[in-house]
Amino acid sequence: MATTIARVNTDTSTRVQDYLNDQFQSISDLENIDSLLAKIQEQQTLLKEQLVEAKKDHRHAERVFEEEKASLSDRASRQQADQTDLTRRIQIITQSEVSDDAIRKLDEPLQKLRRIEIAEQYVTTLQHAGRLEDQARSSLPSNPERAIQAYQSLQRLVYDVEDAQSAAEGAASQLVLHLSNIGEALYQSIKHDLENALRKTLDKMKWPAKEVALLQPLVEDWSKQAKLLLQLQEPRLLRAHADSSRQNLQEPIVLLPLSVMVSPLAQRFRYHFYGDKPTNKLDKPEYFFAHVLGLLDQHNGLVTDLLQPVLDSRVQHDDSLDLVYTDAVSSYISALLPMLSAKCLSVLPHLTSQPQLMSHFVRETMSFDTTLQQFWAYNPYPGPLSEWKGLAWDMLTTHGYFDSWLNLEKNFALLRYDKIIDNPDSRSIDYDGVEQGRTKPTKGAIRINDLLEKITERYRMLSSFSQKMKFLMDIQLAIFDRYHQYLHEHFRTYQTQSHTAGRLATGSVTAGEALGLPGLESLAKIFGSAEYLERKMTDWSDDVFFLELWEELQDRASQHQGINGTVGRDLSVEEVASKTSSTIRNTDDILENHTGALFDETASAYRRVREQSESEIVRLLQINAHNSLKSFQAISIWTSLSMTTSDLMQLSPSSALDSFNQTMIPLLGFVAKVLAPTALRRVAKQLCHSIQEEILDRLVLRNSFSAAGANQLRRDMLAISSTIDSNIRLRDEAQRHFVKLNDALVLLSLPIKGSGSQVFDTDGDGWDFEVDENEADADANNEAPLEGGAWGLWQAERAIFADNASARKALQSMGLIDLSESEARNIIKRRIEVNS
Repeated sequence: MATTIARVNTDTSTRVQDYLNDQFQSISDLENIDSLLAKIQEQQTLLKEQLVEAKKDHRHAERVFEEEKASLSDRASRQQADQTDLTRRIQIITQSEVSDDAIRKLDEPLQKLRRIEIAEQYVTTLQHAGRLEDQARSSLPSNPERAIQAYQSLQRLVYDVEDAQSAAEGAASQLVLHLSNIGEALYQSIKHDLENALRKTLDKMKWPAKEVALLQPLVEDWSKQAKLLLQLQEPRLLRAHADSSRQNLQEPIVLLPLSVMVSPLAQRFRYHFYGDKPTNKLDKPEYFFAHVLGLLDQHNGLVTDLLQPVLDSRVQHDDSLDLVYTDAVSSYISALLPMLSAKCLSVLPHLTSQPQLMSHFVRETMSFDTTLQQFWAYNPYPGPLSEWKGLAWDMLTTHGYFDSWLNLEKNFALLRYDKIIDNPDSRSIDYDGVEQGRTKPTKGAIRINDLLEKITERYRMLSSFSQKMKFLMDIQLAIFDRYHQYLHEHFRTYQTQSHTAGRLATGSVTAGEALGLPGLESLAKIFGSAEYLERKMTDWSDDVFFLELWEELQDRASQHQGINGTVGRDLSVEEVASKTSSTIRNTDDILENHTGALFDETASAYRRVREQSESEIVRLLQINAHNSLKSFQAISIWTSLSMTTSDLMQLSPSSALDSFNQTMIPLLGFVAKVLAPTALRRVAKQLCHSIQEEILDRLVLRNSFSAAGANQLRRDMLAISSTIDSNIRLRDEAQRHFVKLNDALVLLSLPIKGSGSQVFDTDGDGWDFEVDENEADADANNEAPLEGGAWGLWQAERAIFADNASARKALQSMGLIDLSESEARNIIKRRIEVNS
């Protein structure tokens, strides 16, 4: 203890010393000692007051603790005494010395007591239900309003018992069934009386004649009877709405007054569209669809005038009814749909084996749905966010006819595809099937695109995303894949035939056929068909229908990523991505980049075929150009020519170019006829580059040239350019791609003497030209000609061979920017003057 006190004192002394050192760091700080002492005394007084309050609170807490402790001890003693007394009593009652045995013996009479209490509650509930039933039945038909009020009370009792049963895990099922039977019987009884009264009123109004008698007393009677029927139905409507909200399911409701009004219309409908009547034709579903639309058009005004005020008054009476009542016209349509649905279900089993009739029926059904939604603004569910899926959706999805319809459409589409492929005319190029300036596809490609567009129209109006995607993948993309395989097989066949080993193995075609105009035509058909359908897929990706489908696919894929992710019924993310676009596998791409389209994978496959066939077209033209230029490359007159002229067009092209013209003119004319300008320019560019390399490597750099020979070669290249440009019908296209060759020939054909300058003989080699001092000095220093003058051979030779900087400057001065220094040296050495 003494040690602890000593340590506390030491700590206090240390803290006091630290405080004083902090406050008095200089002599001048001592002047503030009075204010510091006053501040310390004030703090001490405040601390003493806080200590007094703390001691007071502590004493109060101790007192409360002791009181609570005593109270709890007293309660525990009393509880123990009560427990002992209860155990003693149970043992006396059960005559048992063990408390557990006593409790088990006492449990049976307690269970009996509970059953008696439950039975009493059952009897009370049944008596209450019986009184409500008697009250309702005694009020009919004199006081239907009182009967409806009694029924509504009974129905609420039934719903309460049903809810209690759910909470009690299915207890009292017999009671629920009995009360439900009582409620249903009473509902049918009241409904029967009210409907009979409404029928009598409708008969007086001459419904459904063309001229309905809208006398004021009759209208008032109709409104009163309709309102009573709605009151009778409302508990069920509200209950159905609550159940549908929990289960996310809703069916269009038929209001009782409209059910009575539609009854004679349904009888007429059955008369006309059942049995052996002329209007009942399996191949004419548009007859009964048009009939229903006619009924809607004929009576919607009357229904609106009669029913809408009644609906509005009921909603004003009870706001909750706004959840179940829609507008009068939509309610009228909902009342007409059951007879139409029944007719569709009676027809469908007979159509599953007849593809054309089934397809026609579904199209007419979707057209009918579209008319209701767009023209009549039909919405059977209150609220702006609800949407009717359509009668077609109900037939195809709810009643399970979608798979049958899909298979029929798929088989029909594939059969049509096979007919297109097997038709010999489909393999010919259609020069008039596309607009001018487009690559010409085959007739088969155009017909397949037409087939795919018809398929789109057949499922465009479907409301189900999963059904749209199945149509897209199982039919449209399947046909795209088949035709791609068809084009790819033909391309592989051509590749085999275009090589010697392949021709020897197959023996089907000759080299002339494979590498001539027939082979080029085969490649053009593959290229044109692939390019046409690839372009169509791009156009489809911008169509509103496919854009909306793609956006919904992206949204679903972003929410259902993972190994087992799905985007619809029986549609896994992996399966859909492999057939549409791989971007939906990556959530980041979907959320950030918004890239991709429905036809990405298919379009890329067609793009590969197009690019491969374009490469083969270029290769075929290059092979023919190479073979046809062999005789031209073999001539050796370039040094022997001596006649020079300033106008190259006065020279005649070499006769050795006849082979080139005879070979290339029909080929170039054909590609110009079938290829779009953009593709034609790509092909011409690669062909010209090949010819340029051929002339440079095999002719220019392997021969020597005089000035006349170089000019003759320039004239021949102009002839080749003219042949290419005139046949592909693109002005100056060849000249744009012969830039390096043209630069080389300009350098090769430089005159000995440049204009505006004078050349002198520095070596006494016999070239005896007059010179002046300025020209001599310029040549001596390897400088360019005077401003405005042209280069001469010797000036160019000296500048090019001096060093790289001088050579580059000289080439730029001459405008020969596509030649490198080394290329220029190799070319200028081909002049016989330089060699000598």
